[in-house]
Amino acid sequence: MSTGKHYQMFDILGPIMVGPSSSHTAGACRLANMARRIYGAPLHKVICELHGSFSHTYRGHGSDRAVAGGLLGLAPDDERLVDALRLIADKGIDLTFTPKDLGNVHPNTMRFRFIAPDEPEFTVTGSSIGGGNIRITDIDGTATDFTGEYPTLILRYPDSPGMVYAASGICHDNNLNIAHMHVNRLDQTATMIIELDEPFTPRVTDAFQKLPQLDFFKAIAR
Repeated sequence: MSTGKHYQMFDILGPIMVGPSSSHTAGACRLANMARRIYGAPLHKVICELHGSFSHTYRGHGSDRAVAGGLLGLAPDDERLVDALRLIADKGIDLTFTPKDLGNVHPNTMRFRFIAPDEPEFTVTGSSIGGGNIRITDIDGTATDFTGEYPTLILRYPDSPGMVYAASGICHDNNLNIAHMHVNRLDQTATMIIELDEPFTPRVTDAFQKLPQLDFFKAIAR
């Protein structure tokens, strides 16, 4: 009798990775890598706050090495992950881990605090949701919800009429289909997340960067 639910091979076997845990190792590596790409600046000091099960098992399950590797841009199956703590220290990056209750969030959640001289602190929060998959749930205090499985555009700007229309127009003019779009507001600031079905080009990113009043923009390829 069919249950109506279909599984792909990846759902059963999980990701190709350096173990031992898809959530605590592969997911942690991908979270750190995505946080690094969102931050987009050279790394000086990173505080990784560990919520829930991460806070109890991050050493035994290799989450600390996975985070270090992800911050260096390593993939979950990169054999250098076993030495990632040494590698990140060799680059002069100050990485520390601290248990932290982040409230009513997924049990496998981390918050990355990026600290640099003479710059405001920048934070990225995300969850490892199983099978090496992730969700980014907060950028610098604004709620978000995206996976990194699509080419993604992140815009932050003073909330004003016309920005959704302008962003949609750029996608239309460049024959890009929007898979998902979310806009979240905090006080007078809006954060827009656009996930695309197709890869973006430099022409697209240039057009977005020319939008008025934009104070943060990041384009993340799949």
